[in-house]
Amino acid sequence: MSKVIIIGGGAAGLLAGLGALSTGTHTIILEKMPKVGRKLLITGKGRCNITNKCSIQELIRNIPGNGRFLYSAFGQFTNEDMIKLLEDNGLPTKVERGNRVFPQSDKAMDVVDTLRKIFLNAKGEILTGHSVTKLEVVENKVVAVACGKKGEFTADAFVLATGGASYPGTGSTGDGYKMAQAIGHTVVPLRPALVPLECPVEYVKNLQGLSLKNVTASLVVNGKIVGKEFGEMLFTHFGVSGPIILSLSEKMPLKAAETIELVIDLKPALAVEQLDARLQRDFKEFSRKHLANGLDKLLPQSLIPEIIKACQLSPEEEVNQITKEQRQTLVTTLKNFTLPITGTRPLAEAIVTAGGISLKEVNPKTLGSKLFTNLFIAGEVLDINGYTGGYNLQAAFSSGYVAGENAGLLAEGKE
Repeated sequence: MSKVIIIGGGAAGLLAGLGALSTGTHTIILEKMPKVGRKLLITGKGRCNITNKCSIQELIRNIPGNGRFLYSAFGQFTNEDMIKLLEDNGLPTKVERGNRVFPQSDKAMDVVDTLRKIFLNAKGEILTGHSVTKLEVVENKVVAVACGKKGEFTADAFVLATGGASYPGTGSTGDGYKMAQAIGHTVVPLRPALVPLECPVEYVKNLQGLSLKNVTASLVVNGKIVGKEFGEMLFTHFGVSGPIILSLSEKMPLKAAETIELVIDLKPALAVEQLDARLQRDFKEFSRKHLANGLDKLLPQSLIPEIIKACQLSPEEEVNQITKEQRQTLVTTLKNFTLPITGTRPLAEAIVTAGGISLKEVNPKTLGSKLFTNLFIAGEVLDINGYTGGYNLQAAFSSGYVAGENAGLLAEGKE
């Protein structure tokens, strides 16, 4: 009997399993964790942002890390195919802001359970607690995988879908990179993507937990704006996080830079003149108050002292004593609140891993290795990474399904 072995039971591995089963091939998923889909459970804050209901071109635009490589895979297994797969198997979905698709239940566990059920109902086999440590190769073919004390497993074709090196507690510990490198594949250096940024200034700790909505943040490297995002951000004990920060992290320089700054426009909806007029109205209303209490209508409470300090003003100054020049300084600061950035949080804290197995060594139409005739590679282990919004999961689902289907066709002698 022909056989396909999938190494890894995450998003790409589960879909690779379904792709292989669609060809009628006996398919086994080897997963080192006690259960499959561990990283899927934490996506979308535990709700699982399954995919994004947009065009293929839009999907690619939102995958700055080599999205064009996936053009064929997205065409073969689309975001609509993914939604239909779940809905046809009893899991209704819903579309939210930004075309983000979630399960109606808001439970990531339901997505994992549904995919697992589909795979098992199609007579697929899942072996958990099986940590693959080595790919055994003879000339240009993989002949077996080694699973330590569990022994060796042979098959006609193999899919490497081990995930990245972020959130290692879910099982993504970078094993796939080592295995691929050991047999001659090139691995583009790894770095964190979709990751919070570190800010060394002490007052950031005072702002911990503060969420800012509808702000514009610009990442400025050596005086040049390299990225700009509008939306929501969050202050933490180490720096800044939140959706727009995670997206901007993609633009962080790979090499050391003289200065890296985050410039926040706290009132992007107001032009400088409009903001000055707004301040004048507020100051007229609160003319007898101290400055610290005169900005209550404009800013969150915890941010006011830091803005006043940045303007080198006294919080005890009475609002009616503020000069035109001081007010203009306030306007400038509100439109350009600047934080120094020292770097990103570690790779282990990133949502996805940038870098990975070189795409020059993988066929974009089949996801087959160009070095080994019966090895297919899918998901985050490849040098691909996207923005938040369901794009990374769709990349894993599409590449996984296409890799599995082609592995199955090869195993059955139909390719």
